[in-house]
Amino acid sequence: MLGRDARVSNRRIAAELGVTEGTVRGRIKRLQQDGLIAFTAITGFQIEQRARLAFINVQAEVNRVREVAQVIADIPTVNAVLITMGQFNITAMCLIHDLDALVEVASDRILALEGVRHVETSIAVRTVKYNDRMAKITRPTVICDDD
Repeated sequence: MLGRDARVSNRRIAAELGVTEGTVRGRIKRLQQDGLIAFTAITGFQIEQRARLAFINVQAEVNRVREVAQVIADIPTVNAVLITMGQFNITAMCLIHDLDALVEVASDRILALEGVRHVETSIAVRTVKYNDRMAKITRPTVICDDD
């Protein structure tokens, strides 16, 4: 239930499960203490008016795919890294505010990695469907803001 609506009341959860509100409250508290759940407000990437969703498709040497994917995942401005099948074997996703940011990630950082053969980029110009329950894409981490 909390996965669908984190704002659902303990009373409602208790009613649906047939337990007391105190039982629900205690269980949620234990799950939080154990680090199994957390509550936070996450906005969709569409709220970032200047930001554009960029896809970086990477063709890496087959024997280095996992290694390259992990190095890409460690880049702070990259939001998601997927190992794929097909012409490209890695796809990275990030939010960018301008083309210079995309060039910095795709060309300067990823293409320069040992084991990377080829990189192609795409920028989303319109969102037709986006399910933020599947993949939450949030604003990039600001390392150095010169503005």
